[in-house]
Amino acid sequence: MQHSPTDHRNVAAPLKNQLEAVNHQLESAKAEQVVNWADETFAQGLVVSTSFGIQAAVTLHLATQVQPRIPVIWVDTGYLPPQTYQFAEQLTERLQLNLQVYQSSVSPARMEALHGKLWEQNSVEALNQYDQIRKVEPMQRALQDLKATAWLAGLRRGQTDYRQGLQIVGQQAGCYKILPILSWNSKDIYEYLTAHDLPYHPLFDQGYVTVGDWHSSRPVTGEDDSERDTRFQGLKQECGIHLPQTLGESQSLDSSSL
Repeated sequence: MQHSPTDHRNVAAPLKNQLEAVNHQLESAKAEQVVNWADETFAQGLVVSTSFGIQAAVTLHLATQVQPRIPVIWVDTGYLPPQTYQFAEQLTERLQLNLQVYQSSVSPARMEALHGKLWEQNSVEALNQYDQIRKVEPMQRALQDLKATAWLAGLRRGQTDYRQGLQIVGQQAGCYKILPILSWNSKDIYEYLTAHDLPYHPLFDQGYVTVGDWHSSRPVTGEDDSERDTRFQGLKQECGIHLPQTLGESQSLDSSSL
């Protein structure tokens, strides 16, 4: 869909005061309708993020069916499994993605020399420092570089405790955040992938239900209470990319129930 460069500014400007009504309207909408709404509202200010995780093909397919050249932000930590890099290559070619790869300005070798292997320190604080360096800062830089006004992401309520409280449209890092498959379950994911002949991440066949860095992901076992127990040694559920970045954002999130 073609837009003039300023379309999204005119429509998005008053949106902040209408989030409750917008979310009420979109809660019963299909994922495709949510993406269409985001495209019509934000136009060239719209981006989509991906980790090339287990279900990545769903959100990428939804987004590119509406905006084929939408910027696709991928934060490459430098510690992803070989299968993730191969999967990324496969989907990039299959969907002709306009891939924008971002990495930390601190190389893995430099980080380890200065801070050690943070993921081995059995500490939430060390894991948070790792995530800030390798994930959060590059993501914030990507949004700024691409002048994003809205950000599509494939979060689902069933994934973590924090995500259970999210709504389809919120705000984060100076952007509107749109979550078209927020209410989907595993069956919805399977049916969409099957209907469009899209692949799961190859580690799914080895028992992984979620996958991030090689050192902080493992297959699910019968002892896990939730799929996120297989990440970050079970010490935390979120890598930080999708969390409020300031106290003001957090308070706004609490007050608006977004």
